[in-house]
Formats: sequence, structure tokens, C-alpha cells
Amino acid sequence: MAIGLLTRLWSSIRNTAQNPKVLIQQLPYRGLQFANFLCALHLFADHVATISSVQGPSMIPTMANEGEIALELKWINVHKLARGDLITYASPLDPSRPVCKRVLGLPGDVVCVDPTGTYAPSTEHVVVPKNHLWVSGDNLAYSRDSRVYGPIPMGLVRGKLYARVWPLRDATVFPSNFDFID
Repeated sequence: MAIGLLTRLWSSIRNTAQNPKVLIQQLPYRGLQFANFLCALHLFADHVATISSVQGPSMIPTMANEGEIALELKWINVHKLARGDLITYASPLDPSRPVCKRVLGLPGDVVCVDPTGTYAPSTEHVVVPKNHLWVSGDNLAYSRDSRVYGPIPMGLVRGKLYARVWPLRDATVFPSNFDFID
């Protein structure tokens, strides 16, 4: 079906380009079609899904330091996120900067503030407040996360990383690899 649509579209463009008189007559119509396509593409990328580049060492070994591209779902219910999900959100330190981390704690969970003991004693625990998440990078030595700025408001969440799409040899759907410890 999609191939037939593309074939008809290409045939229409080729026929229009071969006849200058038809080209001039259809130019406004083709311009509106192109503008509609760009608007639909913009809405899709803002509200449904987009392809995002991931950079930085905080998510090693799940994601490489650079050169990886992931499918980011934007149409999500933040109240249905699970422990282990990879999310993107606006950084509380710089709201113009998107950040990718793993969800470790949901509202009401008791989490260890810093298991490494770098920012707080490893015996210190906190209850994640309502409408907040506790997030952490997979590479704790190179991650600024909830250990630094505390639980993040769910309102900052922009999307959920669903799959790695580039490089093709490493393409995969991200599993939730969270182990619950009582």
C-alpha cells in the first residue's frame, strides 16, 4: 500500500515537472501539501516519537559515550513508568538541556540516596515524594542524577527511550533491567 502511494506520488511529480504550464498551475497546491507535511512531521516529533542522539558517559554500558541514536517515545503516561525504564527529562540544573537516566524509584519508594557514598552516606535513605521520580545513570562515577539534585518532578519528563536504532549492529529494544531488593 505504501509503495503504491509512493509510486503514484513520484509519477505525479515527474509528470508535473515535464509540463511547465502544469507546474505553474499546481505550484500553490504543491506548496500547501509540503507545508501540511512539515506541520504533521513537527507534531509527530513533538508529541508521538522522535529519533534522539545520545551523548555522554553517564549511561555506559547501556549506551555508548557518543554515536548512538535511540527512538524516544513522547506519548507516554508518566504515572505508568516502571523502575528500570530509561527516560528523558529536562535537567533541573539547566532546563534547556535534555538528560537521559534510568528510573530507580517511584512515588512512595524508599531509596538509598547514594550507594557509592560519594554524595551522602550509603546508609542514608529517602522516600520519593508524590509526583516525583528517583533517577540514576548506569555509570555512577560519571553521572549527575538524583544523588545530586534529589527526586525529579514528573512534569520534567519528556519521553521514554524505547530502542537503540543506530548503529544497526547494536539495534535493540531496551529491556527494564531493574532488580528489586527487599
